[in-house]
Amino acid sequence: MLERLEQIRKTAETGLKNLQNMKDVENFRIKYLGKKGELTQVLRGLSQIPENERPAVGKLANEIRDYLEEQLQIIEKKIKKEEEEKKLKKEFIDVTLPGRRPVVGKKHPITRVLDEIKEIFIGLGFGIAEGPEVELDYYNFEALNLPPEHPARDMQDSFYITDKVLLRTHTSPVQIRVMEKMAPKLPIRIIAPGRVFRRDDDATHSPMFHQVEGLLIDRKVTFADLKGTLQAFVLQMFGESVRMRLRPSYFPFTEPSAEVDISCIICGGNGCRTCSHSGWLEILGSGLVHPKVLEMGGYNPEEVSGYAFGMGIERIAMLKYGIDDLRILFENDFRFLSQI
Repeated sequence: MLERLEQIRKTAETGLKNLQNMKDVENFRIKYLGKKGELTQVLRGLSQIPENERPAVGKLANEIRDYLEEQLQIIEKKIKKEEEEKKLKKEFIDVTLPGRRPVVGKKHPITRVLDEIKEIFIGLGFGIAEGPEVELDYYNFEALNLPPEHPARDMQDSFYITDKVLLRTHTSPVQIRVMEKMAPKLPIRIIAPGRVFRRDDDATHSPMFHQVEGLLIDRKVTFADLKGTLQAFVLQMFGESVRMRLRPSYFPFTEPSAEVDISCIICGGNGCRTCSHSGWLEILGSGLVHPKVLEMGGYNPEEVSGYAFGMGIERIAMLKYGIDDLRILFENDFRFLSQI
């Protein structure tokens, strides 16, 4: 048994000289010191040798084990140090080099357009009002002259939570809430930006989008006041060269009502694919506040009047930045956002 231990020592000493990396160290440890290692097997077999030989065999086996463990620690430290030095040389950093510029984010086109709209109307004397996105049917429809059986509801009946609660389909309910809170004080001059929800989903519509509603109520407000306000908005948003026109239309909450068009900003009004070769692009709806809406808000239509308008922010952003598919605004593709 002593001869076997001396042979193990010689073989192990030779093996120690060939250890090059941590994997070799671990394999060596398993071979000699592991549960089934050669030296471990000798120690486990002490009970099978004569009693008079056991002390000498046990002493030599322990000496070899302690020696191997000590040498493995020394080699392990050496290998780790060499690996760290190689890593440092490989990952050398020249601190005198100029740093990499971090990628600077940009505002989303919708946010940029909304901020611009707010700035324009604040400059015209309007304040900003907000309301809940989960709205009562009363404020979303009935108080805006859209009773339960009104056919105009078909275009907007959307995401109901209960029979009387839904996700608002426009920001017009904010107008009624502001009127109820302010009545009978004058004037009211607000815009109401926010998210709205409808069932639409295609290249030019989304089930969630953003709107800005405007409302002005005072004495002797006329259609000329509405036109002047919208003209000022169009010129500041799209430029001095853009023309504006009003087309008769119908909205339950305004009377008379008008769609607002601008000369095509792509072709300059000459006619192209974007404007369906008409030379005009629709941007918003408007009109004088319906007498019933004034009454529902707590105002006497015989004494006061007002105008209202509403626009989709995505629509304005698409026209302003030449975007032909609404869905790209919601994909958060950095390649697109970095171009705006």
